[in-house]
Amino acid sequence: MPASLASLLNPTNVWLLVGLVLCGVELLVPTAFVVFMMGVSALLVGVVSLLVPQISVQVALWMVFSLLSVYATQRLLPKKTAKSLESATEAETLTEIPPGKAGRALYEGNSWRAVCSDETLAIAAGEKVYVVRREGNTIVVLPLRYLRD
Repeated sequence: MPASLASLLNPTNVWLLVGLVLCGVELLVPTAFVVFMMGVSALLVGVVSLLVPQISVQVALWMVFSLLSVYATQRLLPKKTAKSLESATEAETLTEIPPGKAGRALYEGNSWRAVCSDETLAIAAGEKVYVVRREGNTIVVLPLRYLRD
């Protein structure tokens, strides 16, 4: 191996290169900052490698720095919560909902499969309905006129 190539492959340069690559991967594949924090840890170990020449100690430091930084980042990021359907309670039927059958309703700007909570009622197209609950991809509705009576 030529001397110039050997000098480029010293541990400090390798850690810095690995750190930059891992940070760059986060730009292409978002991983909630996990890969980014591993890259930052590699950059830190690159600096520490100037003082600590043992590769085994450097790898151990990288693992510890990575674990601590990923843990700290995950604790600081806001928790994702599932989207709730409780923000809107009214919908409008797009098609007729015959008794005991399904139709379509416009709810929160999207077309949903809809059934009437009372299987003996028919709901006309274009009628305002109250969303009782959601069952998978189907909303269970009652006509507003039925609730007001």
